Amino acid sequence: MASYLYRLGRFSYRRRRLVTLLWLLVLAASGVGAATLSGQMSTSFSMPGTESQRALDLLAQRMPAAGAADATARVVFVAPSGTKVTDPAAKAAIERAVTSLTGLPQVASVLDPFQTRTVSRDATTAYANVTYRVKAPDITPADQSRLFAAGRTATSAGLRVEFGGEASKEQVQQGGTEGLGLAVAAVVLVITFGSLLAAGLPLLTAIVGVGLGVMGIEIATGFFDLGSTTLTLALMLGLAVAIDYALFIVSRHRHELLSGRPGDEAAGRAVGTAGSAVVFAGATVVIALAALSVVGIPFLTAMGLAAAGTVLVSVVIAVTLLPALLGFLGPRVLGRKGLASRDIEADSDRPTFGERWVRGVVRHRVVVVVAVVASLGLAAVPALDLQLAMPGDGNAAPSTTQRRAYDALAAGFGPGFNGPLIITADLARAADRPAAVKAVQADLATVPGVAFTAPATVNPAGDTAIYSLIPTSGPLDTATERLVHALRARAAAWHAQTGASVYVTGTTAVQLDISAKLSSALLPYLAVVVGLAFVLLTLVFRSLLVPLKATLGFLLSIAATFGAVVVVFQRGWGAGLIGVETTGPVISFLPIFVVGILFGLAMDYEVFLVTRMREEHVHGATPTDAVVHGFRHGVRVVTAAGLIMTSVFAGFVLSGEAVIVSIGFALAVGIVVDAFLVRMTLVPAVMSLLGETAWWLPRWLDRAMPDVDVEGEKLTHLLAATTPATTPDAGPDADDATSRDQVPTAAG
Repeated sequence: MASYLYRLGRFSYRRRRLVTLLWLLVLAASGVGAATLSGQMSTSFSMPGTESQRALDLLAQRMPAAGAADATARVVFVAPSGTKVTDPAAKAAIERAVTSLTGLPQVASVLDPFQTRTVSRDATTAYANVTYRVKAPDITPADQSRLFAAGRTATSAGLRVEFGGEASKEQVQQGGTEGLGLAVAAVVLVITFGSLLAAGLPLLTAIVGVGLGVMGIEIATGFFDLGSTTLTLALMLGLAVAIDYALFIVSRHRHELLSGRPGDEAAGRAVGTAGSAVVFAGATVVIALAALSVVGIPFLTAMGLAAAGTVLVSVVIAVTLLPALLGFLGPRVLGRKGLASRDIEADSDRPTFGERWVRGVVRHRVVVVVAVVASLGLAAVPALDLQLAMPGDGNAAPSTTQRRAYDALAAGFGPGFNGPLIITADLARAADRPAAVKAVQADLATVPGVAFTAPATVNPAGDTAIYSLIPTSGPLDTATERLVHALRARAAAWHAQTGASVYVTGTTAVQLDISAKLSSALLPYLAVVVGLAFVLLTLVFRSLLVPLKATLGFLLSIAATFGAVVVVFQRGWGAGLIGVETTGPVISFLPIFVVGILFGLAMDYEVFLVTRMREEHVHGATPTDAVVHGFRHGVRVVTAAGLIMTSVFAGFVLSGEAVIVSIGFALAVGIVVDAFLVRMTLVPAVMSLLGETAWWLPRWLDRAMPDVDVEGEKLTHLLAATTPATTPDAGPDADDATSRDQVPTAAG
């Protein structure tokens, strides 16, 4: 592989105008496609195979008038202390507000609280349900402004008006918080390279890669149902990996230039060596993200594939567009003459901090291994209390109208009011349908934990009935979960008694099903990802113990990361420092998504760092020297990469969107733990303990596996045996043909 990438790097450098033009055409075509083919992002979740989804599908087929797929809002009216919503002035104000709401564009119906009796027993709270003709993504800010204005007309009577439901939620736009991460990344790159031009290349290629990824997702929304957070997650991951991949190749290119090689030769060697590591590291990330499809959850599959596509684009840009841009810069990539000696991969007689660090780690390797494992194990203990749930108005910040509406309804109608259950009865095979409806209705009232059951609503065909059931407990209470299981356990008896097939759905039931399915899918997903990555890393390192060590180190990282998430987002320790106003269960899909991303990124650093160790080992260094010298070569680049990736993820913590905040925090903490504690501390300690055994591979397996030559050993021998007719690099303004060197044609 190194030889193929070597030729690709030299070709891109020499044919820089052609390569750059092709990428500009791709950008233009993607922009046109995004402008003409994009569709709406979805805010709904589909969970095939769950009982709640079967019920929703049944309702969509037989009772579409129920509006289950349409956007809804809930306007809550709260009377001041000492008054009631039934007082003449308050009642008249509410009725005027209902009339105003009914006349709004896109509104299909509004239920008057005094006609539907949605007034609390103490008459201090009432609410009106607003149903739209469109789905939530089609609700514009103007529609929301009109909703708020119409509802708040009731404040003229002294009433407090709050709004809940998906139609009231602000459509979160990307607020530019990623700019903070980019600014920190720029500072790190300038310090690392000592050159503004060299620092600008990773940022430029990252912006191009992420731009293509985002435009690709926009095009995909015209053909597929993609979640509203897909863009942000792809942007977050794409920025981080694209900068890191370019950083590795640019640093290697500068190293080759300072070694006296002409520009095209330096670019070829950089792409052939560091580019090989980039390709395999990127492949690991892509595998981890694409493997989310095995979970069988459509929205998670879409998120994973979108992010994987962005990473793949970043890899291709790193090995093609980046060397072309290096060709335009020529020697200027080294910066000013005074900074030209800043080669972050160069050997030096003076010990660097990284070398002193790794020698200390190797000298005290047993103590280091015990200390790191013990500290990460201790940090992981809170993860045992990890609670999962889907976000709702109850998780919103206390300052939002959605949270105030949630609290007002809970106070007026009971905690279970915010998590109603929808009991759906399929009567198609019931012998006596009216009797079946009455039997289920009567039995529901006897189930412990049920506060209220509304009379059944039967569709015109008479083959489907729905019951709205209010639990006595809140949506996130374990008692509500027990109630859902109890109701589902009675379904068999109802079917035997009446012939009706009864399903439990509703927001609370859907959330419970999502959490259960994601929790049950986590271990199989881990097995698939770890298994595929283990095979890939075995090919890269030609070792069984190195991939095993890499995987076990990752498990320590992910456990400690989940511990930190629980401490901040469930227990609230330090939550205010990152703007988290309310605590509660962690978003259900965070663990499985973070596992996928962090595993891929952790293997990035494993590949980049240990590849240099293997390169030293292959070239004859003793096991300890290979660890020390390989670490010295790679530590500055990996340190810069870790800081950049952490800063990019940390920038998204300030986005204000709860899902993105929690994922950004988890990824930032995970990178810090994995890059600095596991890869830069635990890995060299374990590698020195293993010694020569680290590179053990059964002979039969060694013969059976292809030689991917990531460390460039075959490329080195090939170049040594070839006498290229090189010409000095003429600089960025030279004609492409002036630097055509002889290129080895042997396969890598």
